[in-house]
Amino acid sequence: MNHLNNFKKFMLSLSIFMLSIVAAFAQQGGTIKGNIQTSDNKAAEGVSISIKGTNKNTIAGNNGSYELKNVPAGTQTLIVTLVGYNDLVQEVNINAGEVTTLDLKLDLSNTELNQVVVLSNKSAFKTNRISSSLRLQSAIIEIPQNIQVITGKLMEDQQIFDMLEGVTRNVSGATRVEHWDNYANITMRGSQVAAFRNGMNVSTTWGPLTEDMSMVERIEFVKGPAGFMLANGNPSGFYNVVTKKPSGRNKAEASFSYGSFDMMRGTVDLDRKLTKDGKLLFRFNGMLEKKHSYRDFDFNDRYTFAPVLKYLPTDKTAITLEYTQQFSKVNAIGSNYLFMQDNYQELPRNSTTSEANLDPTQMLERSLLAIVEHKFSDKWKFTAQGSYLNYKQEGMSLWPSGFDPNNYGILHRAASIWDVLGKIYVGQAYVNGEAQTGSISHKILGGLDMSDKTYYHDFGQYAVLPDLDIYNPVHGTLAESPVFDRSKNIKDRGVKYQNNYKGFYAQDEIGFFENSLRLTLAGRYTILKAADYYSGSTTNKKFTPRVGLSYSLDKNNAFYFVRDESFTENYGSDWQQKSFDPQTGTNLELGYKRDWFNGKWNSVISTYQITMNNVLTLDAEHSSGAMQYSRESGQQKVKGVEVDVRGEILKNFDIIVNYAFTEGKTTKDTDPNMVGNQIAGSTRHIQNTWLNYRFDNGLLNGFGASLGYQYQVKRSPWYISPDNTGTLPNYFRVDGGLSYQKKKIAVNLIVNNIFNKYLYSGGYYSYSDMYYLQVEAGTNARLTVTYKF
Repeated sequence: MNHLNNFKKFMLSLSIFMLSIVAAFAQQGGTIKGNIQTSDNKAAEGVSISIKGTNKNTIAGNNGSYELKNVPAGTQTLIVTLVGYNDLVQEVNINAGEVTTLDLKLDLSNTELNQVVVLSNKSAFKTNRISSSLRLQSAIIEIPQNIQVITGKLMEDQQIFDMLEGVTRNVSGATRVEHWDNYANITMRGSQVAAFRNGMNVSTTWGPLTEDMSMVERIEFVKGPAGFMLANGNPSGFYNVVTKKPSGRNKAEASFSYGSFDMMRGTVDLDRKLTKDGKLLFRFNGMLEKKHSYRDFDFNDRYTFAPVLKYLPTDKTAITLEYTQQFSKVNAIGSNYLFMQDNYQELPRNSTTSEANLDPTQMLERSLLAIVEHKFSDKWKFTAQGSYLNYKQEGMSLWPSGFDPNNYGILHRAASIWDVLGKIYVGQAYVNGEAQTGSISHKILGGLDMSDKTYYHDFGQYAVLPDLDIYNPVHGTLAESPVFDRSKNIKDRGVKYQNNYKGFYAQDEIGFFENSLRLTLAGRYTILKAADYYSGSTTNKKFTPRVGLSYSLDKNNAFYFVRDESFTENYGSDWQQKSFDPQTGTNLELGYKRDWFNGKWNSVISTYQITMNNVLTLDAEHSSGAMQYSRESGQQKVKGVEVDVRGEILKNFDIIVNYAFTEGKTTKDTDPNMVGNQIAGSTRHIQNTWLNYRFDNGLLNGFGASLGYQYQVKRSPWYISPDNTGTLPNYFRVDGGLSYQKKKIAVNLIVNNIFNKYLYSGGYYSYSDMYYLQVEAGTNARLTVTYKF
């Protein structure tokens, strides 16, 4: 703990130094306000307005109005930016104690097709639009679906470095359950959510490799089935990671982070016009990170680099090419687990079943993305995109065979080879358009999705490690790391899993009464083919309809209803070796959305019920001994209420507050004792809060503070055994931070788990009659310094 104490002393000194600096900049100024319109004379919402050379900035409200107070007196340079429009730079004279009114108009630029980065609100936690990768054309308040967007600014404020670090705290009902630390296992509404990247499904059995936030613009959580994106998946929804693209501006920034457990991290973000006419754009994001752990012997060495080219041959066509490479080297997969016999026990946080001399596990992910966009007119647009993802992993997995029945606390350790080769091909083509039939408007979406995923997993080689006393561990007893036979190609020695689908989708959002009432009628037809060594090959075809209704009382209030369906492959076969029909899910949802105070903050309240049929259950009639069979006779229901509030509720005061009540129960099962049990991986009550305040004048000008907590009640393990259906202890964690911004420099300190709570998640593994858990770090901190140029 010496390094942490020294770190705290250093941060105290730095805070005093920062305060002494800001005192020198305290001054009184004037106010500038006005309205901003786009070239078509409509109010420009979401526009970023800043004063050059200062930390004065704001975001225009829903009606395009803006106001900046305490602007230093004298001639100042006003910078106005909005994606898709030319930057506006204008000098304005400010008089102390006076109000200057300045109305502005933005001109459309030839980078308008750069809609992946949409109305990016870099000074707030709220945005009004989804990315174009979600295909829909409407504002969030008009969409009959609960969609929550985590902005880049919010991730910077919380110092989230990858998908494993607190992303879910910003979305009601979302949690990350324990598994290996190479991917994010996120659950919501009673089941695991699918992982998307730039609108394309990259979910795999144990993947994808968690995205590093250095290359991420935003993360969008879509709740419930969303037929406009996917039908074959869990009905809980998905999250969409949107990577950074060229913005059409010349800007750059670099950051360096240092934190607990010898964590060091550097990032760079270069955004450039390669030609004067702005037709060829470039962006590069890179990251290098090295860190140890609170667990003995653990480490994670990572790098990421992501170059992107964008070419605009005309003002109606855009071509984007993106390459991403991520690498991670760790001690061993599964080294984050602890095991015990009788029940969950608080073993020391640094406990581990690993050893220092194990050969490391290495993971390499490379992906290519190509996007072609063409606007036929102001109302019709065609998009085609394709991606290729290649994932390679070579290493081992740690999982014990169980405890010695004759010696309490003696764990029989073991390791197995864990090599992976995965390839994902995704193709999409779709059309967005608007039409009018009399007084009725239409927003039309139609297209084709295709995907082919092939994975090879080799986990068939096994090695015994020396026993370990979990209460008095002695390490260093392993003579050498296990050696596995890799003489054959993984395609020859691994188990092959293959999954491919084709989906055809059409949707019409019909607007009545000047678009205040919107009826969505849509449907998707999916052809799903799956094959693996254990289940053989299956083909399923299904049509899933979607109906949505949204009504706006005014521009700030909207009610919605949606009914949507999904289906999930049921792997395996029954006692007659017949494959199972898919598991089906239906979601019914009602919600109310409201923008408050000219759109500075918003709230969403929703209630839903998901019914899942054809859930596999035990076939007791035909099961005997080691031969266990299933039948498709089960049913599960999940219902709940969710509340999300985000945005600037008071001047300079941004908040994220959310709550979710989730009741997931088994309603039909061949075993009557299972009926009424809580669904695995669900949590009954989740409440999260994050607060941020920044001073913009006086002695503390540029100084900011953040504070938040996560609270979970009645947590269920993600794996529930019929022998043990108990819940996990309640979860409560407090985090906070201090920050300072001045001109081009920003300093941000975050302290996690301030009260040093012993926090964990886990479950009971009936096969080996043992409990497992993963413990979080105690109090830890990280400091990031960012320079923009």
